[in-house]
Amino acid sequence: MTEMTEPMPLLAGMTVLDLSLLLPGPMAGWHLAELGARVIKVEPPQGDDAARLGIRRKGEEESFFYRRINGRKEIHRIDLKSEEGRAWFAARLREADAVIEGFRPGVLERLGLGFDAMRSINPRIVLVSISGYGQDGPMAQAAGHDINYLSLAGVLDQTGTAGGPPAQCNLQIADLLGGALHAALSVVAAVHAARRDGVGAHVDLSMTEASWAHLVFPLAQALVEGRSEPRGAGLLTGGVPCYGVYETADGRHLAVGALEEKFWVRLCEAIARPDLIPFHRAAGDEGARARAELAAVLRTRTRDEWAVFFAPLDCCVTPVLAPEETLEHPLFRERNALKTAEEGGPWPRSPLRVRRG
Repeated sequence: MTEMTEPMPLLAGMTVLDLSLLLPGPMAGWHLAELGARVIKVEPPQGDDAARLGIRRKGEEESFFYRRINGRKEIHRIDLKSEEGRAWFAARLREADAVIEGFRPGVLERLGLGFDAMRSINPRIVLVSISGYGQDGPMAQAAGHDINYLSLAGVLDQTGTAGGPPAQCNLQIADLLGGALHAALSVVAAVHAARRDGVGAHVDLSMTEASWAHLVFPLAQALVEGRSEPRGAGLLTGGVPCYGVYETADGRHLAVGALEEKFWVRLCEAIARPDLIPFHRAAGDEGARARAELAAVLRTRTRDEWAVFFAPLDCCVTPVLAPEETLEHPLFRERNALKTAEEGGPWPRSPLRVRRG
């Protein structure tokens, strides 16, 4: 089931032209290529700046992550400002199903390659435009990065510990989950529709809106009560004893996710503290006292000692791993999650495990 050396052929027969640079669009293309689509990456003559960002292996001119996320794509460096470049692009557009781009709104139109121009060449073409703030609206032309999109979406306000400032996450939520995944989904959905009725589409994807739309619980509270929980005080952000991060004796950490009562009961009984059972989701001062009691217990052993202790107990307690530790964890190793060098790795496979027939 997990042995896989070739891309899954689910999207075989689909051709995508990727005009995007850096992270969101190219990662969308990676998802599509992993599923079997033919992805043609079109870069400017000087190449993609991502090739010069981040860690490189000795002897490689391009950054490690750039080589891995673009390894299954055909890469061409074309000057779309020139007549020759636009003619090259138009020839491939005639046979393509979709185009992904991440320029500021209006750039493609100034190149003579806006959606109207594209569909005059190929009426079934799907254009997915990834931007920070959308193709229209008051911030359409504003610059930004992941941190800016999350700040405006309300996500950054909710990230961090009680009493502390908003915390930055090293998973680019807006770029990758708001941008890349939604772009790939848009391509699949809109191409499906175009093949059904022969009509193309222009998808306007705002990474800020896509992130905001997934702020499910805080938005629900804001819409119903006109407020949100302070940072670090909510059910899922550290405000109750049963769901949070706890330090261990060696300065490492455990993630406790015993939201359901049965898991909390099992946890409290396992550490010989049944007196904590009534404080499962206690908030305020009562919750703080229960959390402090649990924290004191968990500081008596190292992270790895607790990991061994809790592993067979089924109570939703796991070690907080560093990225380098994940590479050796059985979860990833036994599921063959990392590609081998012969497969273009090391790099994660598509997380989709598809069994057909």
